[in-house]
Amino acid sequence: MGGHRKNVRPENRGSLIQKESIVARQNSDRPRHFVQRSIWVGLVLAMCCGTKSHAENPPNILFIMTDQQHAGMMSCTGNRWLQTPAMDRLARSGMRFELAYSPNPVCVPSRTSMMTGLFPSTLGFESNGDAQSARIPESVLQHTMGRLLRQAGYDTVFGGKTHWARGLNRGTCGFDNLTRNDREELADACVDFLRQEHTKPFLLVASFINPHDICYVEIDATIKRYELPPFAPGARVEREKIAQAVRLAEQAKRQGNFDELCPPLIENHGITEDEPQAITVRPTRRPPPGEKQARHVYYYMPDYVRQEWTEDDWRMHHWIYHRLTEDVDRQIDVVLKALQETGLDKNTIVIFTSDHGDMDGAHKRVHKSYFYDESARVPFIIAGPGVQSGVDREHLISSSLDLIPTICDFAGVDIPTGLAGESIRSLALGRPVPNWRKAVYSENGRGRMVRTARYKYNLYKQGTPRDMLIDMANDPGEMKNLAVDAKYAEVIAEHRQLIRDHVQGHGDAIFRKYVD
Repeated sequence: MGGHRKNVRPENRGSLIQKESIVARQNSDRPRHFVQRSIWVGLVLAMCCGTKSHAENPPNILFIMTDQQHAGMMSCTGNRWLQTPAMDRLARSGMRFELAYSPNPVCVPSRTSMMTGLFPSTLGFESNGDAQSARIPESVLQHTMGRLLRQAGYDTVFGGKTHWARGLNRGTCGFDNLTRNDREELADACVDFLRQEHTKPFLLVASFINPHDICYVEIDATIKRYELPPFAPGARVEREKIAQAVRLAEQAKRQGNFDELCPPLIENHGITEDEPQAITVRPTRRPPPGEKQARHVYYYMPDYVRQEWTEDDWRMHHWIYHRLTEDVDRQIDVVLKALQETGLDKNTIVIFTSDHGDMDGAHKRVHKSYFYDESARVPFIIAGPGVQSGVDREHLISSSLDLIPTICDFAGVDIPTGLAGESIRSLALGRPVPNWRKAVYSENGRGRMVRTARYKYNLYKQGTPRDMLIDMANDPGEMKNLAVDAKYAEVIAEHRQLIRDHVQGHGDAIFRKYVD
């Protein structure tokens, strides 16, 4: 195969979609607009992108992802309370991006963005709960991650957790199924795949579940506290993983070295000054009526852990979260060693990230879906032939949205016009990229976030105050909301305009009324 790589300038690739983007969620009296715009996007994507590979020796792509791992949960970041040798080794050999943010810090929206290259709101949803309302046109399905590379001659294989919006599955995303297991069996299946004879380049996705098991710590504690029915009683493997971590903690206590091994309360464990009400309100506004049900745990849990958990409770949560991260690191290590032993590492680009993080006690919160860094900022590493080693602390990365453009760029595949992300291949290769984005955005059911070089600004749908402004340079723990200070009015106005432009440019019909 010959020819040249077709690169589309970042400032041009998004322009068409910004003028007339997909708008999946419409008012009930406007269904025709959605159909018309979906057809338009299909025509745009069909006309403005190609899928033929131009690389003479296209590399293999190994995409490894974890679930619910925040950016600080690797020992290479300076976290001395855990050991992640596989992730550390990958970071040493490649480029680790410090400012990588999830476009929506919860499972289904973030993972859907990975496969489609579009913001969840563009597709008509913004949370796990409304993922069934997503509308994904055929034009978008034609340019999912797996289909793009399969059309370019790649073998495309997916193993592990999917958890995508309605309309997406392994087939529609262009993948053959490796295994549905997302733990040790997934690691072993990846090894078997890597040891096969490969006559074509491959895209192998290994989607591991942990440290997501941490969710059951606070869920089960809340179930017990409020005497609710069992939640997900079939999740035996998850609870056994937690039990193993607890047994290790008990052993450390007997040996008298638990305090030396278990992380203390984190520095930003306290509640942010002038924290917006949208963060503090319960997921549902009214107490669950009638007979107690397991799903009511989500009503009780946020206030329960914030108000009643002791320092020992929070430290045990830290301990378990760290042990679960070490557990998935061991599984990743199995895959990376097989890659090296087969010699495939010489022509394989490895990309590692997570769908979102976990609050892990920051601001006395657990779980995900917040714009705080512990929930929204994730690890992001690229390694492989030609990739520079180092840490990038400057460039803002959209972790899920930048995946398809980056993978296409490495594979020599034309990047579809209209995607929300950018290729970071040049950054990984150590090349200057003029006019890199000045801001990165995130969504959730409460509001919208924009992160710029110095500030993080959140605009919420309701509550007082509606704004949250953090000076990330001087307050990385996000402990003081500057939006209540009148001297920051100009900064707030600038960032609110960024969100307004973003909402308009990406067809975010859900949030449009809140910025207008």
